[in-house]
Amino acid sequence: MKVEQISLFLENKPGSLEHATRILKEANINIRTLTLAETADFGILRLIVNDVEKANKVLKDNGFRVNKTAVVAVEVPDKPGGLHSIMEIIAKEGINVEYLYAFVEKSGENAVIIFRFDNPEKAIEVLVKNKFTVIPGSKLYEF
Repeated sequence: MKVEQISLFLENKPGSLEHATRILKEANINIRTLTLAETADFGILRLIVNDVEKANKVLKDNGFRVNKTAVVAVEVPDKPGGLHSIMEIIAKEGINVEYLYAFVEKSGENAVIIFRFDNPEKAIEVLVKNKFTVIPGSKLYEF
């Protein structure tokens, strides 16, 4: 039930993000969601795309350092305290959230959040046990 995410390092200068998005556009790869974090010299662009293997290849072929990472997509009640309901359970189990970001689509009455956990297998087990919906990559790539 994990989702494959691509992470690539971008120089923190004008045109770097445009170059990466142009490569994906020309390869007909759809970006489903993304986040960009920066430092003084580099940024880390994290992407969920509709074709992970193709994106990985075309980006590497164009000189980008690319890593694939397992993340977890979870439906979160779209109401006050919705995110907290997940954080409370995760914290009780001693699972750390390394980072998270929101997905661009809603799933019914719920929002979708992408989580990077230090122990994704345990997180998935705990979330499912507590009646949260964990969305598999095959469904997420097609939202």
